[in-house]
Amino acid sequence: MKRRKAFSVAALLALTVTVTACGGGSADGEKAKQVTMNEQQAVDRAEEIIRQAVDTMSPQPTLERFGPATIGPCIARDDSRSDDRLQATLFYKLTGVPGTEAKNLVLQARDAWLKQGYKYNSSNEEDMSGPFPWVSMRTEPDDFWMEAITGVLDRAKGEGLATLKVVSPCFLPPGKSKASGAAPASPAAFETPSAGDPATRRALGHSSRIYDALQVGSAPAQPGEGLSTVRDESGASVHHAWSTLPLPEDERAAAVGRAQGYFRSAGWHVRPMPTPAGAPAFVAGHPEERTVAQVAASATGAVRVAVTTPAGGPAPAEAEA
Repeated sequence: MKRRKAFSVAALLALTVTVTACGGGSADGEKAKQVTMNEQQAVDRAEEIIRQAVDTMSPQPTLERFGPATIGPCIARDDSRSDDRLQATLFYKLTGVPGTEAKNLVLQARDAWLKQGYKYNSSNEEDMSGPFPWVSMRTEPDDFWMEAITGVLDRAKGEGLATLKVVSPCFLPPGKSKASGAAPASPAAFETPSAGDPATRRALGHSSRIYDALQVGSAPAQPGEGLSTVRDESGASVHHAWSTLPLPEDERAAAVGRAQGYFRSAGWHVRPMPTPAGAPAFVAGHPEERTVAQVAASATGAVRVAVTTPAGGPAPAEAEA
């Protein structure tokens, strides 16, 4: 497995593969503008951003929504705190058009959002000029994050599946007038581990073998993914999180099954992990290292992976580096 830009550095607190970080913090590092909204306002605004991308598309796709809006806990990027606030996530597949149109739909979404004055969060010429473009953007001043992604269906024929995702900023749950339980995160949680550190090599080595077992291409890094150091009462660990490209449901389940088969054959302790929608997911523990890996099919169509390994664990063998 080659180290790709999909593994660029970002922060994710340990074992949260099903949680997406909420919007906040611009690409140039400025502190995000604080916004006030409730759940319904967040969902309505996210829907508006989706419609802005889709309404002028040609050919006109059918929007296939993944369930209701996902309302979940927020990892607050805007002030480096974790508390009881929530975030809303909307995810749509653009169907009803030939697979060869997926690229054009993603580019049209980008152009529509640019006309609204929205800003790039991360993208480059390679992302946008290839057969399967991807773009990440954000709104100003309300700081929603959105992505248009081309998932690969048939690489040889250039066929893909266009998907759109919008993530709201953090907002308070009903009945709350202010966030409670907020405590500054440890600065170590946002440090980049050294590339030569044994725990870093061990985490990346396990991620590489999971990548090989999944047999699916990795996606560009999402907010909250990448390599980080985390600390809790048990000490410091190195955490690596990443996700695959979006897949059809049957292919996603097959990929998770291949990864589970790999862990069992390698002697890891494996157990299923319950998910709200019953999507395939499991957690695996290394019998000696105290390394924990999670692999879970996500409602976004991707397979999410997280590997957490103790900083003081044994040095990896060269074959596993």
